[in-house]
Amino acid sequence: MIIPTISSGTKGPLGALHMPRFWQKVSLDAVGKLHSDYPACGAGYDQMMLDALGLDKEATLAYIKGNKPTYVQFEAWVKDNATNLGGIDGWNAACAGYNHDDATRESILSTVGLPGADIKDAINLNNLEDWHDFHGQEIA
Repeated sequence: MIIPTISSGTKGPLGALHMPRFWQKVSLDAVGKLHSDYPACGAGYDQMMLDALGLDKEATLAYIKGNKPTYVQFEAWVKDNATNLGGIDGWNAACAGYNHDDATRESILSTVGLPGADIKDAINLNNLEDWHDFHGQEIA
């Protein structure tokens, strides 16, 4: 099973943060290869991005799962189906500005070996957690 390591802080040509990670997770899930600790489409950044851009969750998931598009093909579909492409800048600000609560932050920092570190933003905390989990998995 594959732990996604594309950061939520990564943008594709369309300029939306998290979109490449979302595409990777749903694509992996579509072929049964997404690590069980990772939702294909969770209630956090995934749903926040869909809402901000005006993308229907079920239609978006069905498109990726049914068509297995390249990332560029997925962005083309987004351009044709999003009802709020003008929301990208607002979404990017919300994504980049989101901080985990103190308990989540401390749990991640302790797990990765940085207890008490002054890292608050969710993107970097999630990156650290992904990289830690990736390193800890058995790679065959």
